[in-house]
Amino acid sequence: MLGQSTRRLLGMGFLGQSRSQAIQVLPRFYHERVVDHYNNPRNVGSFDKNDPTVGTGLVGAPACGDVMKLQIKVDDKTGKIVDACFKTFGCGSAIASSSVATEWVKGKQMEEVLTIKNTEIAKHLSLPPVKLHCSMLAEDAIKAAVKNYEAKRAEAAPLEKAADA
Repeated sequence: MLGQSTRRLLGMGFLGQSRSQAIQVLPRFYHERVVDHYNNPRNVGSFDKNDPTVGTGLVGAPACGDVMKLQIKVDDKTGKIVDACFKTFGCGSAIASSSVATEWVKGKQMEEVLTIKNTEIAKHLSLPPVKLHCSMLAEDAIKAAVKNYEAKRAEAAPLEKAADA
């Protein structure tokens, strides 16, 4: 029995069993939500970073090499986030965290998205402790995108006042 289990774990399977059949019996190490967001990521892409209605957050984790860019598009009149997108170079948990973050920020007010915590993302995706930094990156990316958008608005405000004068 031990020999058969070892062969299965190593991908050799039982005699006459293909490698793909052997892999299918291995337990899944990621929660199904992580696998879903990794295989079918939502809102992948980019907006024009020079667009005054777009806020860009670019964050990275030197320890693992993950880099996450999250962008929000804001309706200037209502302050509501009308769209969001991301590009992430990293593991499946980082990609899933980015995907969830973009889904959660859409349709919310700026103040509301700042309350999204990494612990909520980690709990939603059932991330193991070793992958919590991925959800922290997503929270940091949201905050950085909001900060970037607000900095653009503050920069544009004096120009608008001068044009009105």
